[in-house]
Amino acid sequence: MRTTSRARVAPSVRSRATRARGRAASRASVQSTSRAVRGVVARGRVVARASVDPTVFVASSDLRVAYQGVPGAYSEGAALAAYENCETVPKEQFDDVYAATEAQEVDRAVLPFENSLGGSIHRNYDLILTHKLHVVGEVYYRVNHCLLALPGQRVADLTRAQSHPQALAQCEGYLTNLKMVREAVDDTAGAAKAIAEAGAKGVAAVASRRAAELYGLEVYDEGIQDDKSNVTRFLALSREPIPAMQTDVPYKTSIAVSLKEEPGALFKALACFSLRDINMTKIESRPMRTNPVTSAGARQSMQFTYLFYIDFEANMADENMQNALRHLQESATFLRVLGSYPRDCSQL
Repeated sequence: MRTTSRARVAPSVRSRATRARGRAASRASVQSTSRAVRGVVARGRVVARASVDPTVFVASSDLRVAYQGVPGAYSEGAALAAYENCETVPKEQFDDVYAATEAQEVDRAVLPFENSLGGSIHRNYDLILTHKLHVVGEVYYRVNHCLLALPGQRVADLTRAQSHPQALAQCEGYLTNLKMVREAVDDTAGAAKAIAEAGAKGVAAVASRRAAELYGLEVYDEGIQDDKSNVTRFLALSREPIPAMQTDVPYKTSIAVSLKEEPGALFKALACFSLRDINMTKIESRPMRTNPVTSAGARQSMQFTYLFYIDFEANMADENMQNALRHLQESATFLRVLGSYPRDCSQL
């Protein structure tokens, strides 16, 4: 792809005001951020962290957090893990979660972006670029599938299993051994809710223990996934980014970037960070939604134009990171900082 246009850069990259705020961040701001992420000490006892997001300092039932699914979904569990005691607001589709957050119907959104077994949730990577939301936190949430059904039955009586297609696939070996017919539905907790409302016997749902509690079902078995290392990474989104501040709390910064079509373009882009000892934790490419195909090379063959999503272990308040992004601008045709936020350093 040949272009003479200058890279479009998110204001947070080149804003002098942002850099000034970072340099002028007071020691009090550092201390309060550390408390928000790691927990605070009150009256001689440690209080569990109220939020993954340092702009939310205490657990508050006034905070409204949107997620995709119905009550009992794993996404709701992740929202409660991210924002303790918040009011969770279910939405039918990912698009609805973004729209509700932008429209100020809710304060935050918590959405899945990666799963250790299923890979990236591409829909959310596409949507984050078309909406004006910022990443303010992350949660790694362990998925623990349970076999749920109406009380008073035996496992041998359960002949059908309903759940989200991905959940059914993750429990394929277990369900095959029980000779259960698999039936795909929209989501895990939705299957549990439907079985409870219909009073359907002989039908099981693959869902969370919380779904069983909410809909009055019995847990007949737990941890039924074939691979126990089933973890989903959720991102917390807000209308406003985290203000740049110096802190000893480990941070990540996520960006989206497209590069000029030239030999070694990706190598040169990543060198901007490796030369400054900034560690990359993730990189993924997606064909661009606008002008996805271009002609390149000696024979002018057709090929995709790619957008790269990259995560780094760095804070946007750090001058080192700011210099790396300025260096990256020289070879970028598009650059957007999706967010700079505390890393989830908790133990699963």
